[in-house]
Amino acid sequence: MSSTLPAPILPESFASVEGVKPLLHLYTAGTPNGRKPSILLEELHAAYPESKELVYDVYSLKFSDNDQKKPEFLKINPNGRIPALVDDNVAGGHNVWESASILLWLTEKYDKENKFWFDKAEDKSDALSWIFFAHGGVGPMQGQANHFFRYAPEKIPYGIKRYQDETSRLYSVLEDRLSDPKSGGWLAGGKYSVADINVFPWVNGHTWAGVETTPFPALEKWLEAINARPAVKKGLNVPPSPAPPKNKEEEEKRAEEARAWIMKGVEEKK
Repeated sequence: MSSTLPAPILPESFASVEGVKPLLHLYTAGTPNGRKPSILLEELHAAYPESKELVYDVYSLKFSDNDQKKPEFLKINPNGRIPALVDDNVAGGHNVWESASILLWLTEKYDKENKFWFDKAEDKSDALSWIFFAHGGVGPMQGQANHFFRYAPEKIPYGIKRYQDETSRLYSVLEDRLSDPKSGGWLAGGKYSVADINVFPWVNGHTWAGVETTPFPALEKWLEAINARPAVKKGLNVPPSPAPPKNKEEEEKRAEEARAWIMKGVEEKK
């Protein structure tokens, strides 16, 4: 196993830009949490196209190589989880880890016009409530649904049902908010914001967890609206990801591959 991390790559948005040194360094992988910062970075680049501070490169970490546990990465995030960000716009560099923390850092530093954040304290408070709701609820519960439904070495019906049902319940909370006419179809402040970006990649991956969105029409409309955004399409492909599985057989093959390295990691910890 290599002792160094993969070399950084420039996202497609900056691939043709010459003479500009990336000062933001994103360490990530193609997971729901890993997609959050890249979506916001692409949104910020689209909103502030002249800002050289927003040029970023990407270290695409491989779980199969345990990149997230290598000493080089642990110096950035001592918890050994993606995503993480190193901001060299700050003298000496500044490390930011935990996906929601990265979103808030980027918003505070680089969204000068609050295009994805808010001016009013009440709207900021609402946004933070939804961010914490997702960070403490949707992510952990759907992550467990993913595990028991896709990755566990044996099918445990209780575990699958427990976490799928709880994820669905959390979706119903989102549905209630999004269907409220006062919401404007968004989670906070009546507009698309970091509050939406923070939970979107999880809900967007609902099929992998075996959770249906058909009972939640407002949630499906919200998903469709976010998926239609050009910056979101770019962010979902950072780092580049394979095409969606074509059928159930391909889905299971990918799950089996992931299951293998997950179990390998479990064995190595014993």
